[in-house]
Amino acid sequence: MNRETNRKKVLEYLERLDIPYEIYEHPPLDTIEIALKYWKDIDATHCKNLFFRNHKGNRHYLVIIKDTTPFDIHSLEKMLHQGKLSFASEKRMVKYLGVKPGSVSPFGLINDSEHHVYVFLDEQLQNAEKVSFHPNDNTASVVIYFSDLMKFLKERHNGFEFINPTPENN
Repeated sequence: MNRETNRKKVLEYLERLDIPYEIYEHPPLDTIEIALKYWKDIDATHCKNLFFRNHKGNRHYLVIIKDTTPFDIHSLEKMLHQGKLSFASEKRMVKYLGVKPGSVSPFGLINDSEHHVYVFLDEQLQNAEKVSFHPNDNTASVVIYFSDLMKFLKERHNGFEFINPTPENN
């Protein structure tokens, strides 16, 4: 799917769930460092979205953390007891989330019809009023209420849980 189609599918899905949103256009944001320049005027908690696979390649995880939270993959490995984790390939991103690198977000779960991807959320996000994500297209950011993110995740039926991703707390 192309960017426009991806974005339209996400926005239509949010409308179907009666989830209000704000959308902000910007150039492609491939890294958090670049994104921070464009996010500074958006009133929301911004997130990093990381897509992993286990060593066997039969389990996939979407990790959603606050953009400023340091992340340690070894701590996550210890919590999951799945052995070594690695970033999923572009092919796996397309297969399970329908997105390419740089556009990963929880909205990719609308393409996971088998509910294969398990989601880990930074527990700090529970304190956020609003959160922002790419609409499966890294040339825009969509802001929704955190409570609506929970509504979206529950409706998708992908398993999820909250974690404390900072290394000193695990």
